[in-house]
Amino acid sequence: MHHEIVSCSQAGHSIDLNGISKMFGRMTALHPTDLSVRKGEFLTLLGPSGSGKTTLLNLIAGAIAPTTGAILLDGRDITRMPPRDRGIGMVFQNYALMPHMSVFENVAYPLRARRQSTQIIRAKVQDALERVGLRGFEERKPRQLSGGQQQRVGIARCIVYSPAIIMMDEPLGALDKNLREQMQAEIKRLHEALGTTIIYVTHDQEEALNMSDRVCLMNGGQIAQLGTPDDLYFQPRNRFVAEFVGESNLISGRLSGNGRMTMAGNQSVAIPGGQRPEGSELQVMVRPENVRIVGVGEAAVEGRDVLNGEITMVSFIGGMTRVTVSTENGLKIVARTVSGRAETRPEPGARVQLSWLPSDLVVLDD
Repeated sequence: MHHEIVSCSQAGHSIDLNGISKMFGRMTALHPTDLSVRKGEFLTLLGPSGSGKTTLLNLIAGAIAPTTGAILLDGRDITRMPPRDRGIGMVFQNYALMPHMSVFENVAYPLRARRQSTQIIRAKVQDALERVGLRGFEERKPRQLSGGQQQRVGIARCIVYSPAIIMMDEPLGALDKNLREQMQAEIKRLHEALGTTIIYVTHDQEEALNMSDRVCLMNGGQIAQLGTPDDLYFQPRNRFVAEFVGESNLISGRLSGNGRMTMAGNQSVAIPGGQRPEGSELQVMVRPENVRIVGVGEAAVEGRDVLNGEITMVSFIGGMTRVTVSTENGLKIVARTVSGRAETRPEPGARVQLSWLPSDLVVLDD
């Protein structure tokens, strides 16, 4: 008879990865990695295809074994523990529901596999369906449900046996934009209600920023940056993070002293303070929403650096308008402003000034 090792409490549990790596033949899927997931937090593994995020998820779940390192659940080594004994629940993009079973039986399946009594099964299934808003759907088959409802069944089936950790692998990838945003809100609400630890995998940076307590951005089989959504957006460490999370303007130059950086066309801009030798090559980032556009001849705000240029493209994207400007010193800078009516928006060909505050610039590591 199978015995649960993990308690059936919905309280959060911690996961610690110590020097975990994975080789497939000569290919390194994951370089030696340390990562601590805190009790009760919502941690997102974010990154492009091949970045290592799915490998990391599969290592924690036990679907694959690490080449080096150890995995600890609440301080207990589970590195060699079979997947079914880890108490880790999974929610997949394709729902993985059994089409011949009713909603009730799909949700009850993990409890029947654990040989729970009929009375306990009924109570737990009803509670799980209540939590995901599907009371009254017990007798329906998956084919009678919408995509969002099927995903709710998948979530109910996961939470019904109170796993120590819930892992979600691109769970909303198959849904349309409006439904995806609705399900994001429901998963966040469910996380708050359960207090459980969730590890969420996605390649969608907006989804990661919206949902997470912390984001672990992966690239090339290693962690590019781990931090809060604010950390990754406002203080990216390097070019990859700056470009992957949100939109960025990247400007290269050389430190010329007096806290300024000389760039193309021998123009200079003030940069945030820091101990760097004069002559150092730098790359800085400014977000489009921090770039201000004013007409040529209008007074620039004191304390802002100014570049002159010409608008080459205007993109109306609902509440925001994206304006691309080619500057006189050969840069392409994007600004983003709150949209007005068509007649008030800037037009291609217009000569403009761009400006920002030195504090809006972030100096990148590479």
